Amino acid sequence: MNLPLFIAGRYLFARKSHNVINIISAISMAGMAVGTAALIIILSVYNGFNDLMEKSLGEADPDIAVHPVHGKVFVPEGEAFDWLYDQECVATVSEVLSDNVFINYDDKQAIAMAKGVDRVFEEESPVRNYVLDGTFSLHKGSLPTAAVSAGLARKLDLSPRFLSRMDIYYPSRTGTFSPSDPVSSLKSISMRPSSVFSINAEVDGDMLIMPIEAMRELLQYESEVSCVEIRLAEGSGRKDLSYIMDGLSERLGTEFRVLDRRRQNASVFRMMKYEKGAIFLILIFIIIIISFSIFGCLSMLMIEKQDDMVTLRCLGADGRLIRRIFVLEGWFISLVGLAAGLVIGTGFSLAQQKFGFIRMPHGFMTDSYPVILKAGDIAATAAGTALIGYIIALMPAYGLKKSRTDE
Repeated sequence: MNLPLFIAGRYLFARKSHNVINIISAISMAGMAVGTAALIIILSVYNGFNDLMEKSLGEADPDIAVHPVHGKVFVPEGEAFDWLYDQECVATVSEVLSDNVFINYDDKQAIAMAKGVDRVFEEESPVRNYVLDGTFSLHKGSLPTAAVSAGLARKLDLSPRFLSRMDIYYPSRTGTFSPSDPVSSLKSISMRPSSVFSINAEVDGDMLIMPIEAMRELLQYESEVSCVEIRLAEGSGRKDLSYIMDGLSERLGTEFRVLDRRRQNASVFRMMKYEKGAIFLILIFIIIIISFSIFGCLSMLMIEKQDDMVTLRCLGADGRLIRRIFVLEGWFISLVGLAAGLVIGTGFSLAQQKFGFIRMPHGFMTDSYPVILKAGDIAATAAGTALIGYIIALMPAYGLKKSRTDE
C-alpha cells in the first residue's frame, strides 16, 4: 500500500476538528471547479466564433488561389491551366483582376480594393447570400454594374436605390503625368451600384466587385489577370485539395504561388491563434489566483495535524514521507475541483453545441452562441490546472523542512 496516498485520502474526506478547514477546503475545490469549467467553456465559445470567422472567410475566398511571384498580373494559359479544367473535383475556375482604385460618388471620395471578376464568379459566387440591399448582379443588360461592401457604402453614403453613378479612377499606365492637369493622366469609368453586401470585417471595409472587362478597361489590360480563383466541388476533402495544389505547383513551377485558404489569410489565422493563446494564459492566471486558497487550507491542516506528524515520526516516518502526505493532500483538493470542472464545462459546452439554448441577439450570423468543444482544449486545461495545483501544494508542504519534522 502507498502509505502517503492512503493517509492523504483519509485527510481529504475526514472531518477536521476545526470546521473552518472544511469550509476553506470546500471553497478551494469549488473555486478550482469554477475556474476549470470557465476555461473550457470560454475556449469552446472562442472555437465557435473562430469557426464562424473561417466560414465567412470561405465565402469571400476560394479554396485555392494562384498568384504570380513577380509582378502583378499574368496570362492564365498553358499546360497547368488546361490540366486544371479537366479535374472532376474542380467546380469553378474564375479569373480575377484586382487593384486599388479611387472612387467619387456624389462628391464623396474613397480608396477601394476593386475586384474585377468573370461571369463564372458572378453566377456561382456565394457573395449573393450576403447581400444587404439590392440584387447581386454585375450586369444590367449590356451595362456593367458593381457590388459594394457595407463599409465602403457607409463611407460613400451609397445605396443601390439611388440613381447616382460611381466614377472610378486609376492612373493611366500608358499616358504621361501632367503637373498642370493631373486629371488628364487618370483613366476612369462610370457605373451604378447594384447591391451592398456584408461578409466579414476583413472584406467589408473597402471591397468593390465589378465585371472583369470593365476592370481591364480601367487598368488598360487585354487578357491579364492578377489571380485565378479555384473552388472545389461540394464534398471534396483535404485529399482533393492537396492533389490540386500539388498538381498546380508542379506544373506552374516557382514563378507562381499556389495558396490554400489558410495561406491566403495567414495573418488573420495567425492572429486568431495568438488571441486564443492569450485567452488561455489569462484564464490560467485566474486559476493560479484561485488555487492560492489551497495554500491556506493546507497550511491550516498542517498546523492541526502536528500531533499526527509527531506520531508518524515515532513510528519511523522521515520528513520526506510526511511532506509527500501533505503534497498529495493539497493536490487531491485541486484534482477534485478539476474533475468537477471538467464535467461541468464539458457538459455545458456539449449541451450548448447541440441545443443552442443560450441565444445570440437578433441580427448576428447565428441564432445561438457558437460552441465547439475540442479534445485538445480539455487536455490543455486538465494538464495546466493539475500542474498548478501540484505546484501550489508543494509550497506549504516543503515549508516543513524548517519545522521540527526534520530535526
